[in-house]
Amino acid sequence: MRFAALLTHARAWLPGRTTVDARERLRAVLGAGIGLLVAALLSHWLAGPLHASVWLIAPLGASAVLVFAVPASPLAQPWSVIGGNTLSAVVGIAAANWIPQPELAAAVAVAGAIGLMFSARCLHPPGGAAALLAVLTHTTHFSSALFPFFTNSLLLVLAGVAYNTLTGRRYPHVQVAARPPGSDARFSQADIDAVLARYNQVLDISRDDLESLIRETELESYKRRLGTLSCADIMSNVPISVEFGTPLQEAWALMHERRIKALPVTDRTRRVVGIVTQADFFRQLDLQHHEGIAAKLRDLIRATRTVMSSKPEVVGQIMTRQVRVASADRPVVDLVPLFSEGGHHHIPIIDGEKRLAGMITQSDFVRALYRAVRPEPN
Repeated sequence: MRFAALLTHARAWLPGRTTVDARERLRAVLGAGIGLLVAALLSHWLAGPLHASVWLIAPLGASAVLVFAVPASPLAQPWSVIGGNTLSAVVGIAAANWIPQPELAAAVAVAGAIGLMFSARCLHPPGGAAALLAVLTHTTHFSSALFPFFTNSLLLVLAGVAYNTLTGRRYPHVQVAARPPGSDARFSQADIDAVLARYNQVLDISRDDLESLIRETELESYKRRLGTLSCADIMSNVPISVEFGTPLQEAWALMHERRIKALPVTDRTRRVVGIVTQADFFRQLDLQHHEGIAAKLRDLIRATRTVMSSKPEVVGQIMTRQVRVASADRPVVDLVPLFSEGGHHHIPIIDGEKRLAGMITQSDFVRALYRAVRPEPN
């Protein structure tokens, strides 16, 4: 047990697997190089008229890593870069002026910079280095916060906006995206905020990206679990069906007795030619006036004793002829659009010879979804 605990602890020191491909790595490498080059050239040019001896700060290299390698990070956003570096430089300069001991000044500068960045909502890791740099170089002029710290950061951000946009990355990156009206969601942004509040640690990911990753992970899980199921696994194996010439009264009685809302209609070879639903029955009634619906239905399904009839007598006269079917070996996940967007409630299932083999209802599909979303045993 002790060895296992030590092994687990040792694994925490190992780096995680990189989840980006070579193309994204090259994009980040080129972006950091181009962005830093632009910032350096312009800053060096500006240093002449300003008579500044220092024109580029070392923490800008760390800022470039964030801006170009992780542009979606909250720590890499424009205000985080510009505000974090500039405000931290102000704290470092103040510490260099007012605290004579360099060791204490360095500690106070970095700690104070972190506190100020938290308060100003511009937490940026290189900001700590900016505060420390001001102390170590004993920078005492507050104008240095504007040049080179502010100017370097601003130029890098502008280069980042241009490069990331041209290479297909959102920058600045929306931190809390508004959900489209009417969108169907199993959890809200308030739920995410509540969990993050309990977690109570800084996350290097925006809330909209976090929400998107959770939803995509759920969808991937649904596909994986539902992907192993075929229609044959969840269909009713002995479907009740009727034929074209089945009297309406007999079909309605079957639906009432078995408490079902649809019956597939087959020919003599058990091939599906249509489907009859309760809606098909009610479409034959005059529903402009709701009074006497029961009586109207009884009149509809009552068999006519005469040779000629002015109303439908058999299922084939009221059934829906255009019916969607699915093969028994078809993955259940393929039915998602039919049930969720196509408005279907009942789908007949056919075998290899295109004969009726079963029926899948919305209830069958919901049960399959429920099994798919249940937590897997550890």
